[in-house]
Amino acid sequence: MVITPGEISTKQLHAYLLGSVAPRPICFASTIDKEGNPNLSPFSFFNVFGSKPPICIFSPARRVRDNTIKHTLENIQETGEVVINVVTYDMVQQMSLASCEYPKGVNEFIKSGFTPVASEIVKPFRVKEAPVSLECKLLQIIETGTEGGAANLIICEVIKMHIDERILDEEQQIDPHKIDLVARMGKDFYCRASGDAVFEVPKPNLNLGVGMDALPAAIRNSTILSGNDLGILANSTEIPLISETSDDERLKMILQDYSNDEQLLQQALHQYAKELIARHEVTQAWQVLLTEAQTF
Repeated sequence: MVITPGEISTKQLHAYLLGSVAPRPICFASTIDKEGNPNLSPFSFFNVFGSKPPICIFSPARRVRDNTIKHTLENIQETGEVVINVVTYDMVQQMSLASCEYPKGVNEFIKSGFTPVASEIVKPFRVKEAPVSLECKLLQIIETGTEGGAANLIICEVIKMHIDERILDEEQQIDPHKIDLVARMGKDFYCRASGDAVFEVPKPNLNLGVGMDALPAAIRNSTILSGNDLGILANSTEIPLISETSDDERLKMILQDYSNDEQLLQQALHQYAKELIARHEVTQAWQVLLTEAQTF
């Protein structure tokens, strides 16, 4: 399928974009109008874009169906302030309720059952149930168009950050399993960013990895090792030398069992290396793979 924007309806394009660019973090935005009426609404066109100064951007886009704008945008235009609250798994159904398009002036804190807490600097309330809240001041609003679906980029600076200490780990950093965030997908789907959904990818080697092109051809062209496996190997600073004294009993058994069949030996070695990589035993995985090269 090939899509050219403008050749399909905005509604269809919107659905494809939201299904493709996902998961998206959720900005649960608390604002207040010039009359003092609170408003609370979620937006998934959102992210953080800097730390000095700390900048967040989210977009209450113009409604596709009727080209109207959101109360959140109107309130920020009036007051220049917003509180961005994160959304956890325990909050997601109430957050969804707050997304209902209630008439202007209706308090979504009351409708959704969330607890308003006074902020320290800005006028909009924080959400007590959110483990992280960011008090922000407006820097700029960028309107990208005037038709339904056009973005309104709200660029704001974080001026006060509130973190529930119960979500911190022993190093006083946010633990992804404790904060238990949710993110927006396409259609009615969400995802939960904790448990088995969370995994680690070591940052690229500061001393430069050898790269895919430096991997021996037999490894690079493996039918068993995945792109992720090869990426881990290629992030090694150097291809290590093979150890002459190995006490790996499984390796010895593989070499013995498949000594007369080069193809089966390669498959067995690559499968074993794949398991070692999955256990983060990259050095030993290299030894297994290099043993194959030495054998033949």
